[in-house]
Amino acid sequence: MGDIFREIDEELRQERYERLWRSYGKYLIGIGAALVITLLGWKSWDYYIVNARQAQSIEFSNAEELLQRGQKIEAAALFAKLAEQASGGYRALSRFHQAALRADSGDTIGALPLYDALAKDDRLDQTLREAAVIFFVMLQVDDGTKDAATLYERLGPLMKTANAWRNAANELAGLIALRSGDRKLAIKHFQAIADDVDAPRGIRTRAVQVIAVIK
Repeated sequence: MGDIFREIDEELRQERYERLWRSYGKYLIGIGAALVITLLGWKSWDYYIVNARQAQSIEFSNAEELLQRGQKIEAAALFAKLAEQASGGYRALSRFHQAALRADSGDTIGALPLYDALAKDDRLDQTLREAAVIFFVMLQVDDGTKDAATLYERLGPLMKTANAWRNAANELAGLIALRSGDRKLAIKHFQAIADDVDAPRGIRTRAVQVIAVIK
């Protein structure tokens, strides 16, 4: 970890943000994504499982088993079926899996509207809609053709103190600022994570390390 951040430090001191992002942006986002996926799984499962139908439960379990075995094409087909035909929680979870598998296959263009639809679906619990926003932004944050201001705006409501996704949102916002060359704004967002006593240790440590490098 120390070697990685020493290399980042050298890039920042030379004001070469594009090269920095190509080298480390996806690495940092990937770490943040692990936390988001864990929280998403816990919140969505806890909220929905009680009302799930038995047949849908079996199909969903089969799809997850296929995914764990690396049979992504077959899993994607089953999740797509559930996303279309299931109801309640399994439909929502299948839609998330469907979008994630599109993104994992490199089909960002196909994944983005799926996440956007989830984010705007008033029938879903707010926590899940906000998770969809995190994934929606995450897929675009390293794309230099995307408007940073628009992505930043989508994250705005999630950065509030009481929001469950505030640390993931602040990390993405910090990366967007760093990608845009705004070091001061990046420090602001990483500092918000570092100062959050309720933030997981890993993300706080990473925020402190990034601040030390970019100051």
